[in-house]
Amino acid sequence: MSEATADKPWGGASTLNAASRASARQGGTWWLGAVAGLAWLLAAAVTVAWPDLHDWESTHQVAIAETAVGAWLLLLGALSPWLPLPGRRLRYWGPWLLALGLGFALWQVATAKFGWLPRPFFAPPQGIVDVFIEDWPRLLECVWRSLFLWGTGYFFGVTLGFLLGTAIGWSRLAAYWIQPVLKLIGPVPANAWIPIVFFVFPTTFSGSVFLIALASGIPVTILTWSGIASVGNAYYDVARTLGASNRFLILKVAVPAAMPHVFVGLFMGLYSSFAVLVVAELLGVKAGLGWYIQWATGWAAYANVHATLIIMALLCSGLVKLLFLVRDRTLSWQRGVVRW
Repeated sequence: MSEATADKPWGGASTLNAASRASARQGGTWWLGAVAGLAWLLAAAVTVAWPDLHDWESTHQVAIAETAVGAWLLLLGALSPWLPLPGRRLRYWGPWLLALGLGFALWQVATAKFGWLPRPFFAPPQGIVDVFIEDWPRLLECVWRSLFLWGTGYFFGVTLGFLLGTAIGWSRLAAYWIQPVLKLIGPVPANAWIPIVFFVFPTTFSGSVFLIALASGIPVTILTWSGIASVGNAYYDVARTLGASNRFLILKVAVPAAMPHVFVGLFMGLYSSFAVLVVAELLGVKAGLGWYIQWATGWAAYANVHATLIIMALLCSGLVKLLFLVRDRTLSWQRGVVRW
């Protein structure tokens, strides 16, 4: 594993082990962690000691959470020489932890304390926490509905995209018929499909699945096609010399060699499908994060909108992290070659 990938959190267990040994050799107190802990304690002091312009129910809970994070960072900063692996992880994220602590303090000042960012368009951290506490049952149901809808669309999209990309990359006949259609529908935004979806699909759920599948399937198709077409002829020649059939060439030569491209398509499809999720849930679904955003916007409850966006960002980040784990396991035989 290269030094470039060693600094990344998805670098794998061996990378972290090597990094932890390097950190153990470095030793010393993690001073940036201590500064980050002080920043979080500053945010807690601003939250609790500075009166709010408006009443927020969760001000003290937010201050307690910020104090806990600040004390935790101070403690880990002092103990980091004796905690090589956690110390390494925290050293990597230290600048972000410092920026977040200062960001929370500035967020408090700009919203709850001075009102530079006025209500109802902006809410302080305690306003977001109020939404999570008061409306968590509805948010939980929306998370489940959105994940089910997105998972269904993403599965069909990437499966069909992989098959089409393989066909285009391998067969000139398939490329002749599919390429023009792909170039035609690829740039069309999701909103433009809504009238056709209402007419063609019998239910709003199937129409929403189609939009998400389209958003995720096109990047997978293009990148799989590119990966298959990029395989060197020398690989095929060697396999044919050993008596390989066309099926063997596709499944054992072309597809494995194209997997790094396929995973790029999977990542691009994941981001695209998440962006389309809000549009897909405009078709008449009864619950979902996109539906919740539309509902909250109608009532000018922008704190609810911001809370939902935070949930969507965390869900998307978690899925990306999961996909990186799958990629590392699937492409373990190409370790050192894949550098992203």
